[in-house]
Amino acid sequence: MFKLDLKIALRSLWKNKGYTLINIGGLAIGLASCMILLLYVAYEWSYDRQFTNFDKTYVIYNNAKTSSQTFSWAWTPNAMADEVRNKITGVTYASHSSYPREELISNGEKNFKKKSVYTDQSFLKIFDYKFLKGNPLTALANVNSVILTETMAKNLFGDEDPINKTVKLEGTEVLKVEGVIEDVPKNSTIQFDYLMPWSLLIKQNPWIKQMNWGNNMCLTVVQLRSNTFFDKANGQIRDIYKNNNKDATNAGLLHPLTKWHLYDTFENGKSVGGKIDQLRIFLILAFCILLIACVNFMNLSTAKSEKRAKEVGVRKAIGSSRRALIGQFMIESILLSFMAMLVAFTLMEVSLPYFNALLNIELTISYQNWTFWLVLFGLTSFTGFIAGSYPAFYLSSFEPVKVLKGFNTAGSSSLSVRKALVVFQFVFAACLIICTIVIYQQLNYIKDKSIGYEKAGLIEIPLQGNLFGKEKLMLLKERLLKTGAVTGVTFFSRSINEGGNNTFSVGWPGKNPKEDILFNNRDAGEDFAKTIGSDLVEGREFSSRFTADSTHIVINQAAVKVMGLKHPIGTTLNIFGKLFTIIGVMKDFVMESPYKTAAPMFITNHLQGVNHAIIRLNPTQSIGNSVAQIDEVIKALNPNFPVDRKFVDESFQQKFQDERLLGILSNWFGGFAIFISCLGLLGLALFMAEQRKKEISIRKILGASTLNILTLLNKDFIKLVAIANLIAFPLAYIIISKWLSAFEFNVGVTVLPFVIATGLSLIIAILTVSVQSVKVAKATPIDSLKHE
Repeated sequence: MFKLDLKIALRSLWKNKGYTLINIGGLAIGLASCMILLLYVAYEWSYDRQFTNFDKTYVIYNNAKTSSQTFSWAWTPNAMADEVRNKITGVTYASHSSYPREELISNGEKNFKKKSVYTDQSFLKIFDYKFLKGNPLTALANVNSVILTETMAKNLFGDEDPINKTVKLEGTEVLKVEGVIEDVPKNSTIQFDYLMPWSLLIKQNPWIKQMNWGNNMCLTVVQLRSNTFFDKANGQIRDIYKNNNKDATNAGLLHPLTKWHLYDTFENGKSVGGKIDQLRIFLILAFCILLIACVNFMNLSTAKSEKRAKEVGVRKAIGSSRRALIGQFMIESILLSFMAMLVAFTLMEVSLPYFNALLNIELTISYQNWTFWLVLFGLTSFTGFIAGSYPAFYLSSFEPVKVLKGFNTAGSSSLSVRKALVVFQFVFAACLIICTIVIYQQLNYIKDKSIGYEKAGLIEIPLQGNLFGKEKLMLLKERLLKTGAVTGVTFFSRSINEGGNNTFSVGWPGKNPKEDILFNNRDAGEDFAKTIGSDLVEGREFSSRFTADSTHIVINQAAVKVMGLKHPIGTTLNIFGKLFTIIGVMKDFVMESPYKTAAPMFITNHLQGVNHAIIRLNPTQSIGNSVAQIDEVIKALNPNFPVDRKFVDESFQQKFQDERLLGILSNWFGGFAIFISCLGLLGLALFMAEQRKKEISIRKILGASTLNILTLLNKDFIKLVAIANLIAFPLAYIIISKWLSAFEFNVGVTVLPFVIATGLSLIIAILTVSVQSVKVAKATPIDSLKHE
């Protein structure tokens, strides 16, 4: 029986080749879109889950409490790892490490500026990277040792065995290669190219030995023996700061490694979401697109119901049960679904390289993974079942006596269902259009919003090698200005686009002793405001003409506000136990999130603390010539290091990565959803044209023009799309209002996206329906009425 049903299904699909191709196309696009989005969601969900005991591993967060809020970050004191290892219940391993930073590693003439991490042996037990060469039990024990990733080893040594060979770090430290590990997967939060011992970091920076609980300078990760110890360990870590510093207001927090990437947004010391919110959106988007494809199949399958009606009547008349007919139609639907999946595979393989390049990720189809095939089989069968359910029950419900006598098979209820399905498709399409427009509006709003300085024409160069010390910095500035390629040079303690370096240790006249306010603190050279294109609201900035500037500071407007200073110039502040006099007030400028108000900040004039040169290009010269002259000066002063420069405006764009990703995916997959919706609308147009062809023929005989017929056929669809938009508006408003509420600065909800969505959906609907309407309107009336 199954074999017979299969033959009938194949014969029916072949007989209606046009409909079959449209159905396969719609389902294939829906399945491909759904699978790519599911692959992306699975990829993001898999972050940091490749390690053996990932479920028992935690990152220690520092909840820094102020008078008004709590800041949460994964920066902890150097003393944290030892304290946790020795005093916290249930801890197997505790490791401290630096965050990845780019440093020069060399083998002879081969020089690479790559990401390094300083860590301890416990790190390799918590994160059990696969060793290709070397002994994991002794790795990092030697102070002058290094572990390379596979790619890093090949870059430095080619096909040679690197074990026990030496490399140079920053042109000075000689390190012996004691291990080679597999490349770090891209879906790992900690990205590096080589590892070095924590003891080497202490050797380079002896001050790190000090067990200062106020200096949060490293990442601490712990692994528990069992998660049954979590509650007790978390409670003990909560009090760890106070136990070591009675004046501390900080509290520790164990944050699961598996949530580090996805749940990175905190409010009042608790994780409240983060990238996981985007994943939920993409998961809903994936299944909505697939559902739209199924709805499209339903409409197209029932659009030619009259052609299948006699087949159903004959089969029922010779004894087929309704159950058998439902089975046959379901087999037809599932068969079509599996055909669509074959096409979907092709679409996925073609589009994945572009998708990966666009998002800078590594999505692959794991053909060897049985879970993948199980999910694929289940998803395809589910699609076939859902897509074929309504057509199967609808077609099998025909009464043989009526259909064989030629009665109309289309009831008002079936037509209403098809209209409801089309409305559903366009509700989703309209929501997507509105949300995508708002995403791009928000991006453009933030990009165009003043950030307090002029980022265009600004270059940053990290100081390395010979580029340290006041004399070298002044020589660098002099030579750069002499080229005429630049109009300003200054120095800063971090990249201007980076956060970090915060302190509570600021006192001012009239401060409430119980009030704790977090300040950003930076070191800068002369002409800082002038070089970056910012404004001084009051006073002056640092200058070599004033020898006392080492005890002077410049603050921003946010600092003036939180301190309540009416006349800030000349006010003395107590910072780290030293007195500093305010000489200038800068306009607030964005360093961290462009979506939030600038934090209070003070800047000191200590060149020993700077590690970046900030250069303003001469706008009258070509960028290419200016950059070439800058490179020449840098190479002359620092010949052993490659020039590492970044344009500030390009670095600034990285702050919009998540929103850009959301916009791109919404745009592309929203377009696919709209295309599939158009196929569904076309299906309904075919169905209604088939039902009304005799009426249209009579109207034409009575004198109706082609325009009259087009208006008649299109107005019903315009009503459906208008209803869909009315339903979509409140849904879209709720979605975008919730999304925008996460940003302190947002574009707000305006009427424009709703107007554009309505206009686009109507235009798309009219053009889609008109494809069939024109054909029906121009048909010869006699063809429809010759059998009457």
